[in-house]
Amino acid sequence: MRSRIHNKMCWSRALLTGCVLLLVQLLCFEAVPISMDKTKVQEPEKKIEEPPPSVDTGLHYDRYLREVIDFLEKDQHFREKLHNTDMEDIKQGKLAKELDFVSHHVRTKLDELKRQEVNRLRTLIKAKQDLEGGNDIAVDHQALLKQFEYLNHMNPHTFEVDDLDRLIKSATKDLENFDKERHEEFKKYEMMKEHDRREHLKALDDDERKKEEEHYEDMRKKHADHPKVNHPGSQNQLKEVWEEADGLDPEDFDPKTFFNLHDTNGDGFFDEQELEALFTKELEKIYDPTNEEDDMVEMEEERLRMREHVMNEVDSNKDRLVSMDEFLVATKKKEFLEPDSWETLEQNQAYTDEEMREFEEHLVQQEQDLNQKADDIQKQRDELERQQEQLNAQKIELQQAVEHMERLKTQKVEPPPEVHVEGNAIPEMHAFDSQLHPEQEAQPQGHQPAPQDPQHAPQEHYEQHQDLAQQGLPQTHQDLPPGHQEAAQGQHHLP
Repeated sequence: MRSRIHNKMCWSRALLTGCVLLLVQLLCFEAVPISMDKTKVQEPEKKIEEPPPSVDTGLHYDRYLREVIDFLEKDQHFREKLHNTDMEDIKQGKLAKELDFVSHHVRTKLDELKRQEVNRLRTLIKAKQDLEGGNDIAVDHQALLKQFEYLNHMNPHTFEVDDLDRLIKSATKDLENFDKERHEEFKKYEMMKEHDRREHLKALDDDERKKEEEHYEDMRKKHADHPKVNHPGSQNQLKEVWEEADGLDPEDFDPKTFFNLHDTNGDGFFDEQELEALFTKELEKIYDPTNEEDDMVEMEEERLRMREHVMNEVDSNKDRLVSMDEFLVATKKKEFLEPDSWETLEQNQAYTDEEMREFEEHLVQQEQDLNQKADDIQKQRDELERQQEQLNAQKIELQQAVEHMERLKTQKVEPPPEVHVEGNAIPEMHAFDSQLHPEQEAQPQGHQPAPQDPQHAPQEHYEQHQDLAQQGLPQTHQDLPPGHQEAAQGQHHLP
């Protein structure tokens, strides 16, 4: 992987896994193929080239990291200290202490970068809180910022020595774990592929299963039938690149010239991408994208294994870079001159039987959990449908009631029946009488009212008769309700 740091600082000897300048090194998935056609050995001419574009490291704080590096490299004092600082001192934080001596302009810019980064993190925290439905919940940014170890959240305003130390350690740890995570992802990929194959076989009958197993074994044999793979980083492997990629005579192989030819960015180091490019010819022996039996995911895992092996053998200071001196020392070792054979992936299964068993048990548990969730969702759906049906029924009943009320409003109400007495139309008074004498309704059937005082009865009935006449009510005892007729009859016998 390339970075502007390597092009600008050719004098730097130790970078990435303990130094800020190494933090921009990328762990690339694909290498750049070698395309050189040299006819004679010659030292490459020094050319002024534009720096390659910075590539994202994959870290969530990549932009902040690269901006800090860009400004630190502009300070002459810091560059000189970096040139003279041992890798172990860098890892122990001694380089970070040199921040106190950088120029005021650089420190001011670093302060601004840190404030911008803290504000960015707070914005992300608030956005996440909003997505989770916590719009009305107060967010404690200081508490949440604790999870970001690459800066000192207790001081959000200025960039201090502790910030640089945290940045170095965090990026170093995160990048070192990157390869490990890639290996774990590949292992899961291989186990899932085997799991799918087994499940496919279960669904076949005996004859089809037999044919499928024979086809699988045939593909494995075809994949394993390839030319010998040279040990990565060995003399034989590099000479093959020298001859086939560079077009040079293998008898004229020179390690120093080889290094300069393949240090493509001219920074004096083999970074991880430049190393991986050296293995292209070996990988082409094993993998062909047009072959059914060859898996390109496995090819990238093989490339990663080769690069890690060479780094472990050659990178003596463990900075994830191979300097010219480290490379020349490695070419004098026995492992370079007389290497062991290289075992490819088909000879080294990525997982054990126990890991496969645990993986399949995990898949079964996941399937059960998904089925349970599906059942719960179906039950919730059924309940919602039932409630919807009830609401629909209630809606229909309400609509019918409203329509009924509307029909009643539009209907004409006919007048009550009339009776004619002495030329006046008078409605029947049964209901009115019941209102005047509600106590009579409570009396038992056949029960007669208590006799009144004969001295007061005639006058009382006469006044009642006069009141009824004024109200236009019936005046004859035939038209009076029951209970009033006897009083009316007694009134007729008065002298």
